[in-house]
Formats: sequence, structure tokens, C-alpha cells
Amino acid sequence: MRKIYLVGFMGCGKSAIGRRLSYFLKMPYYDMDHEIVRQQGMTIPEIFEKYGEAYFRNLETEFLRNFRDEACIIATGGGVAMKEENRRLMRRSGLVFFLDATFEDIYVRIKNDKNRPIVQRSTKTELEQLYYSRRKFYREAGHIRVLTGGRTLRQIVEYIGFQVRRLKGE
Repeated sequence: MRKIYLVGFMGCGKSAIGRRLSYFLKMPYYDMDHEIVRQQGMTIPEIFEKYGEAYFRNLETEFLRNFRDEACIIATGGGVAMKEENRRLMRRSGLVFFLDATFEDIYVRIKNDKNRPIVQRSTKTELEQLYYSRRKFYREAGHIRVLTGGRTLRQIVEYIGFQVRRLKGE
């Protein structure tokens, strides 16, 4: 197992958990969105505005195909799992954890985030519909589903760390 991928809806905690998991497992951590922003030299809202969502989704696939060949933790973007090729690439190259948070928990975290183009142009109802339409893809992508409701970041990190070590035979 080379990579650990964290998938789930925007605001489910992928970045926060990924950073902490990096310390816990002593593995490098990368945030896919941050890496794409760095490579492109523009923010995600700028990429969406200039080139469109389809272009951005292709950047995500390129990232999965070509990103460093090292054991690391990757927090993916919320839309990565929608594409079958991306699900296949992640499942083949690593262990995928689906961070399953409730919509209400997520909405509290994302409703005022200016860095999320989809949030800025959508109503709460539209976001909730998107959340439910994406869940099946997160389930398909994930090897292990992690329920985050009512759990601290520490509990979630320790659970994922336990699963990783168990599967490595440690």
C-alpha cells in the first residue's frame, strides 16, 4: 500500500484529518487542491471561471495519474470520486477512506467559504442534493467508510491509523 487517500464531500474534514494523520503515521501529506493551485498558479475559483469545471476535473485525474510515487497521505477534492477512472486509480494505488459526515455538519463548515465555487453559486437545498448524489461514488471509491459524526479529530485519526497498521500487518 503506497498511498492513503481521503475522500468525501467538501467540508467533511479531509484536510484537517490528513494533516493530523501525517503526524500520526509519520508520512508526508498532500492536499490535492493545494497542489493543483500551486501547479496552475491560480486559485480554484479562478480555474473554474477561466477554464470551467470539466477542465478542473481533468487536472484532478492528471494529478492522480502522475503525482509522486511515494507512500503518502492525500486529501482529495470533493468531486474527485465522481469519475470512474479516478476511483480506479485511487483504489489501485492505495487505501481509500471515505470520511462520511452528515450534511448538517458539513453545511455548518462550508456555508460561508469563499474558496468553494460550488458553494458560492448554490442554495442549501442544491448542496444537499449534490451531497446525496455524490455519496454512492464515495462509497464505491472507499475501501473503508469512516463515520465522523460525534467523533473528535483525534478519534478519527486514531481509527484510520489503526486500520492502516492492521492492513500492513503491524
